[in-house]
Amino acid sequence: MRTKKGIVTSDKMDKTRVITVHSYKVDSKYKKRYRVSKKYYADDPTNTAKAGDEVTIYETRPLSKLKRWTLVKPAEAQPVKK
Repeated sequence: MRTKKGIVTSDKMDKTRVITVHSYKVDSKYKKRYRVSKKYYADDPTNTAKAGDEVTIYETRPLSKLKRWTLVKPAEAQPVKK
């Protein structure tokens, strides 16, 4: 089961959340790292995740035209740095 960690970008739909996952790639010629973002539509049947939350999603069967992921749980709350 593939899992990914990301941040909830949108919670405007009912039972669906848009998750943005950031990853890093390396340029083949210059060997420089650069960040790539990808959006995933995830099923959230209880509507618990809110925009800005860090969550974990896992791959499932197709649930609709765009939904192929399901929300596992919100990630542990990070302590606020002062």
